Amino acid sequence: MNTASPASSREWSFGPIPTGWRSLPLKYLCSRSSLYGANVAAEVYENDGVRFLRTTDIQDDGTLNEGGVFVPADIVKDYILSEGDFLISRSGTVGRAYVYQPEDGLCAYAGYLVRYTLRDPDSPRWLFYITKSPGFQQWLGSAVIEATIGNVNGEKYANLLVPVPSLPQQRAIADYLDRETARLDALVAAKERVLALLAEKRQALIIRAVTRGLDPCVPLRDSGIPWLGQIPAHWETPPVYARFVVQLGKMLDEKRIRGGHLAPYLRNVDVQWGAINTADLPKMDFDEEDRRRYALRVGDILVCEGGEVGRCALWDDTYPECYYQKALHRLRPIGGEDEPAFFVLVMRAIVDSGQFALQSSASTIQHLPAEKLRIVRYPAPPIEEQRTIIAHVSLETDKLHALNVATERTIKLLKERRAALIAAAVTGQVDLGRAA
Repeated sequence: MNTASPASSREWSFGPIPTGWRSLPLKYLCSRSSLYGANVAAEVYENDGVRFLRTTDIQDDGTLNEGGVFVPADIVKDYILSEGDFLISRSGTVGRAYVYQPEDGLCAYAGYLVRYTLRDPDSPRWLFYITKSPGFQQWLGSAVIEATIGNVNGEKYANLLVPVPSLPQQRAIADYLDRETARLDALVAAKERVLALLAEKRQALIIRAVTRGLDPCVPLRDSGIPWLGQIPAHWETPPVYARFVVQLGKMLDEKRIRGGHLAPYLRNVDVQWGAINTADLPKMDFDEEDRRRYALRVGDILVCEGGEVGRCALWDDTYPECYYQKALHRLRPIGGEDEPAFFVLVMRAIVDSGQFALQSSASTIQHLPAEKLRIVRYPAPPIEEQRTIIAHVSLETDKLHALNVATERTIKLLKERRAALIAAAVTGQVDLGRAA
C-alpha cells in the first residue's frame, strides 16, 4: 500500500498513513461542537421527558444502558442531539464514545460529555472506531495522567490530530469494522458462555460430591436440613461448634500500634477461595495473649465474616508467624474427625447454594457472626470418605481449570485481534478492496 511519510501527530503517533489521507485536528471535521454539555441537578430528574445522557449511561461498545434518567425538555433544549452527533466523555470514564441513533429517542447530554456534529452522517461511526484504537487509548491515558484528576477537556479532543481518509473511505472502514468486530465479538461471547458453563459444572461437581458422595447407589436418608436434602444414610450432620473451635480475629486499632511486637496479619481481602495472599501483608501489634489467641497454624480454616460471606481457604504455614484481623473467623478442628479441606468444599457448597445470602435482607450488608457460624450444620462423612472426595474433586476441578485457562487465553487472543484490526483499519493499513 502506498504510504506517505509518518504523520506529524503531536501527541498521538499513528505512524505512516496512505497517500491521499490527511492529518487533521478533530475540530476541522465538525460543523458544530460543544465542549461542555448541560449541567442539571439530580433533583430535576424525572421519569419521562428527554433522556439525559451521562458517562455512566454509555457502555464501552457505544450502546446505551437501559433505563437512564429524564429531564424536562425546556431546560436542555440547547443540548438535544441530532443526526451526525458524536459524544465522547471528558471525565469519569474518560474516552467513552457514543454515536447518536434516532432509535434511541430524544436525548440531551450532561456536562462531562463533549459533543461534535460531524459533516457527514456516516463519519461518527468511523470516529467511534478511532476512539477504540490502541493508539488513541494510549494517547488518552497520557492525557488523563497530565490532567491528574481523570479529566480530558474538550480542547484536547478538539485539537487532537487524527488520520483522516475521504468520506467514502470513512464509510468503508466503518462498514468493514462493523462486520469484523461483530464476528469477533460473537466468538468472544461464545467463549464467555463456555466459561460460564465451566463455572456451573464446577459448582455442580462440588455440591454433588459433598452432599451425596461418590457412590451413586448408596442408601440415602433425609438430612433434616432444607438446603441439604437427602444425604448418604451413614453420614452425620454435626453443628460446626461440635467439631471446630471458632475464633473471630483481632480488632485493628492503629492508635494502639506501638511496635512492641509487630507481626503480619490477614485481612478479608487476603482470603480467596482456595488461596491466601501472603504478599505485602500489613502489620500490627500482638501482645503475648494476642499471639496465643490469634496465631495461625497448618490446617486452620479462615472464613470471611463479611464481603463474600463464607469465602474460605486453608492456612498452609507460608509465614512462620502470622495472625488475622476481625473480618475473618478461624476454624480449628477439635479432633480427628474432619479434613479441613473437606470443610472448605462444604463451605463452597453452602455459599453457592445461597444459604448465607438468605440470612441477610437486601438492604443490609451481609455478615456472618460467630454465633451463626457455630450452629451451621453440615454433611460429614467418615474421614476416609472425606479424603476420597477431596482427591476426586481436586482431580476433576484441575481438568476444568485447564479448560478454563485455555478458554481465557482464546478470549484474550480474540480481543487482541480485534484491537489490532481496528488499529490497522483506522490508519489505512487494511486493503478494504480485498477485505470486502
